[in-house]
Amino acid sequence: MCLIFNWMLMANNFKKLWEEFIFQQNLTENQASQFKTYLSMFLEESEKINLTAITSVQGVISYHFVDSLEIKNFLDLNSIKSICDVGTGGGFPGIPIKILYPHLKLFLIEVNHKKVRFLQKVIQALNLENVEIIDLDWRTFLRKTTHKIDLFCARASLRPDELIRAFSPICHYKDSNIVYWAARGFEPDEKVLPFVEKQDEYKVENKRRKFVFLSNPT
Repeated sequence: MCLIFNWMLMANNFKKLWEEFIFQQNLTENQASQFKTYLSMFLEESEKINLTAITSVQGVISYHFVDSLEIKNFLDLNSIKSICDVGTGGGFPGIPIKILYPHLKLFLIEVNHKKVRFLQKVIQALNLENVEIIDLDWRTFLRKTTHKIDLFCARASLRPDELIRAFSPICHYKDSNIVYWAARGFEPDEKVLPFVEKQDEYKVENKRRKFVFLSNPT
């Protein structure tokens, strides 16, 4: 797969983009290799099943890898021990964050069985440790599990009004923190607003986006 990927990079003039990604994210040789393998597997699997709408090399690097990792500019991920990616799909943002911060315990919530199988293959190929896939829907997860999770992440999956169910007084996760990847124009409604701790804008390529940080005010 990596040989095919190397040829594709050269053939499509994305060598500079790839080198910039490695430099800007300050990746080690092993991390760069993991991202290369991940990208190659993602592109190959995208031809078989619908992982995401973005399937070009440039799109995956910019709008999946870089966008997933932007959170490090707003949170000290070195001080966090565990994260849970809600509705991870093709593994974003959880797997890119895990590659960059291998100390993290990572939970991936995904109910689509084809995507679960893809995630299992990626975890094995990248030799990722302390990663658990949970094939429960969000509401069932909140009712039936009691994991130790410092931060929930949601990107292109559930809406904030669903995510804040975690803050129910009877929920095990009521004291957790949530970060939601949002479009720049997103505005929390009356139901969500009391749980908004802060909102931070950022930019990926020509798209302006923002992080919405949610926590329980009580």
